[in-house]
Amino acid sequence: MAKYLVLFSLTSETAKRFIAKPSDRAAVVRAVAESAGGSLESYYWMFGQYDGAAVFDLPDSSAMAAVSLAITSSGALSRFETHELIESSDLTAVAERAKGITYQPPGA
Repeated sequence: MAKYLVLFSLTSETAKRFIAKPSDRAAVVRAVAESAGGSLESYYWMFGQYDGAAVFDLPDSSAMAAVSLAITSSGALSRFETHELIESSDLTAVAERAKGITYQPPGA
């Protein structure tokens, strides 16, 4: 399974509704992940540029795209940023693969 980090921010209206009627958002997000054939590894609220972060284990990028589309189409979030995570144990193989790839920058 692929692992994805999602950073998100609520709209002010969503935050207002959450304060008025608090609920277990991790349970809701977990159900979304499971409906796409995966799982929710972690779910956090945080300070700073984003209101929260979630880590999903999903079968592939198509499943993550479907989750992203389902969540963002709700209009509840002002930002939703997805990053595929790569295990540190895979970095050696990634670097080895990069050795065989050449790139010519503009004007070179």
